[in-house]
Amino acid sequence: MDSVMPYVLALVPTIGMATLFYFVIKSILEGDRRERIAHAKWEKEHQAGDTGTQSAPAATSDDNTGTAAPDITAR
Repeated sequence: MDSVMPYVLALVPTIGMATLFYFVIKSILEGDRRERIAHAKWEKEHQAGDTGTQSAPAATSDDNTGTAAPDITAR
């Protein structure tokens, strides 16, 4: 048992870092997947709203100052 322990102790940090790396990458990919789903849903809702009428872009509040700025994101 004494001859195996140094090898086990040498592998523990590598296994720990690999496990941490796995969970970090997994959470990044899951977050990206959720964001893509939410963005697709948002686009679908806005496309459904845009097909009804075409009008000038609505003015939006700029930086909470109360001044209106044109919405440059409207298509």
